[in-house]
Amino acid sequence: MLDNVLSIIRGVLMESWHLFEEAAPYLFLGFVVAGILHALVPDEKILRYLGESAGKFRSAFNASIVGIPLPLCSCGVVPTALSLKNRGATKGATLSFLISTPETGIDSVAITYALLDPVMTVFRPVASMFTALATGITENILGHRPDEGIKTFSSNGQKNSVKKKSMDIIPLMACNESSCSCNPDLPKIEGLSIIKRFKEAFRYSFIELLGDISGWLMLGILLAGIISYLIPADLIGDYLGGGIFSMLIMLAVGIPLYICASASTPLAAALIAKGMSPGTAFVFLLAGPATNAATITMVAKFLGKRSVTIYLGMIATCSLGFGLLLDAIYFKMDIEVSSIVGSASDMIAPGIKSAFAILLIPFIIYGIYKQKFA
Repeated sequence: MLDNVLSIIRGVLMESWHLFEEAAPYLFLGFVVAGILHALVPDEKILRYLGESAGKFRSAFNASIVGIPLPLCSCGVVPTALSLKNRGATKGATLSFLISTPETGIDSVAITYALLDPVMTVFRPVASMFTALATGITENILGHRPDEGIKTFSSNGQKNSVKKKSMDIIPLMACNESSCSCNPDLPKIEGLSIIKRFKEAFRYSFIELLGDISGWLMLGILLAGIISYLIPADLIGDYLGGGIFSMLIMLAVGIPLYICASASTPLAAALIAKGMSPGTAFVFLLAGPATNAATITMVAKFLGKRSVTIYLGMIATCSLGFGLLLDAIYFKMDIEVSSIVGSASDMIAPGIKSAFAILLIPFIIYGIYKQKFA
């Protein structure tokens, strides 16, 4: 009995390590690019640009475009988005940013390419942008009404005294709603030398960002290892192989679950390898990172019940629609997705993948320690 248990543990750990090796070079690349973006594009400029955007369409479009490459996880995006709202952005722009940012970042696009295939790698950010844009425009059109939380001006240019929600404490409250070590007060990077910018990029990528997602990333990879080793392919193929019913199940699982885009990708890859249709897995990839219980609570509290209804309704509708579309694309192209899962990473030698995995381990350990004890 003990030998069987040890054998199962050994098998799960080996599968998990194999998945981590496959993803490690692309994760490393994603974190490097994330650091460069952070060093070259200050948060203040992004927020100011979005805050000054005018129009129901343009504000949502800008937010969805800007959010796609930013590597903020589901917790890190909440204080940033609500701070954006406090600086004058429309509710639609805020929702667009809340959706596009956690669904796809440089790191998650890289790991999608490593563990899935090029079709999914391209489809994921496109679907994310459309979902974010559609949600933002819908909110700006259907949910538009005078906002109690925005300062107004009288005809002589003086500020009126308007009842205002206490938005100044949003970043702190948003962080307390999640388990990430969010830090909305990141160091200013304007005026720094090249060397200091490089150091700040490294600190942000491998200390701040990796620290935020390391625990959830490892949990996702471990669960993927369990699925790969223990769950028979027939079980998933028979019950979650595809179709609207399977997608509704994955939608119900993904909406309340807290999981970042990078952590959800190994789970999707393992499920597809076991026989799940790519469209069904994609519903989880789209809905999971964009929503969780904490984010839903914050949206309802600070943007209102109407906004949270539009937010959840559009995510559910777009997830199901894009899931069905993706299955149709694979069927039309006659691609057996389970046979090419992870094939992109075959271009990298096994020794290089192992080296990147080992290189990331100390940063991940530090990130988990920081989350639990710092």
